Amino acid sequence: MKYELAIFDLDGTLVDTIDDLGAAVNHALSLRGLPLHGREEYRLMVGNGVRNLVHRAMPEELKGDTGLLDALLADFINWYSCHLDVRSRPYPGIPELLARLRAEGVKLAVASNKFQAGTDRIIARFFPGIDFCAVLGGRDGVPLKPDPSVVRTIMETASASRESTVMVGDSATDMLTAKAAGICGAAVTWGFRPAEAVAECTVKADDAAELLELLL
Repeated sequence: MKYELAIFDLDGTLVDTIDDLGAAVNHALSLRGLPLHGREEYRLMVGNGVRNLVHRAMPEELKGDTGLLDALLADFINWYSCHLDVRSRPYPGIPELLARLRAEGVKLAVASNKFQAGTDRIIARFFPGIDFCAVLGGRDGVPLKPDPSVVRTIMETASASRESTVMVGDSATDMLTAKAAGICGAAVTWGFRPAEAVAECTVKADDAAELLELLL
């Protein structure tokens, strides 16, 4: 096999979560009579943690109101925590891809900017039979991607070298994380922001079957 450790982004890479994320932000915005956004707009807002997502969805003239941001974020998390799997689904072939990689001895991990509780619930909901050596989301005191800290933590946990590790994601954030950690970055083109990911990647895959060939 080419890699001993495969680290996956979550949203836009393993699972299509955009509709549930957008619905949760729109719910928070609607409680205060603020303008709502559509699916395609939210595709461009995700990727740097939920606080940044909510901030990007706020009207431009209100983005300096940190109190409003805090309130919107709390409403978002409360709603999303109860509705995170209404329309979210794994991308085609992803469960089979993960199972095959584990069967071949590849260690699997998740490195997400989604808050930790949400990351844990998505993984438990959609991949209950998959053995991940680490599932890390956004946590207080830990910098988000593209800071490589989360990747380095996972590599240490898995006792994996840079040469034997690959980061798989759908955005430039993921590919820049890989570069900062000194590992291979594999971009997937089915996610939320594929064009920017491909621009920064080492290799790319258009579907799960092609990704499997790249990783094994």
